[in-house]
Amino acid sequence: MLKTCEIANRDPDSVNLLAVSKTMGVDAVATAIHAGQKHFGENYLQDARPKVSAFPEATWHFVGGIQSKKTRDIANAFGWVHSITTEKVAKRLSEQREPTLGRLNCLIQVNLSNEDQKSGVTQDEAIRLAGQIATLDQISVRGLMAIPAPTADPAAQAATFRLLRDLKDEIESRHGLPEFNQLSMGMTNDFVEAIKQGATWIRIGTAIFGPRNKP
Repeated sequence: MLKTCEIANRDPDSVNLLAVSKTMGVDAVATAIHAGQKHFGENYLQDARPKVSAFPEATWHFVGGIQSKKTRDIANAFGWVHSITTEKVAKRLSEQREPTLGRLNCLIQVNLSNEDQKSGVTQDEAIRLAGQIATLDQISVRGLMAIPAPTADPAAQAATFRLLRDLKDEIESRHGLPEFNQLSMGMTNDFVEAIKQGATWIRIGTAIFGPRNKP
C-alpha cells in the first residue's frame, strides 16, 4: 500500500486500511490488533457482536446490507456505516444513535455497475440521498462506497473508480458538504487502481485473514 501511495503521489496517511473481518473469530481480530490494525469491517451484526464487545478499542465499520430491525444495534455498536441506500435507514440510524457516542459516520453505497445482485443506489439517487440525509442530527454523511463488478483490466478498474470520485466531488460541491470527502473503494484485487483514483478506505479481507469461514 505504501508503494502504491508513492507511485500515485498520495500521502499514505490519506489512505486507510479497513480489515474486513466478517466470519472471522475473535482470535483472528486479536492477532490483527496486535499487529497494529485499528479499523475493522463487518457485514453481519450477529457475527460482529462478540468481536465488537471484545475489542472496544478498535473502530468498527458496518459494510453490509442493513435491515430496519437491526438499525438500533448498528447505530450504537459501530463508528462507521458504509452501506446507506435509503433515507429511511439513515433516519432510523440517526434517531437511534445514543447522543453520547457522537455522530455516526455514514457513506452512501453506489451500484456503479448496475448489477441486480448488488445493493446500492444509482448516481442520480446518490445525489438526492446525500441532500436528504445531510441534515440528520446524529449522523454525518461522509462520502461514497462502491463494490464494482470484478475485472482484471486496470484501465477498466480505474475508469470505474474515477466515476465514484467524480460523483463524490459533485455531491460535495452541489450540497456544500465539506466533510463529504471519503471514498470506500478497492479490495484485494483492485486496491492499487482505487488508491490511484483517490480511495480513502480500501477494504481488505482474505489477504489479511485468509480463506473465509462460512457465515
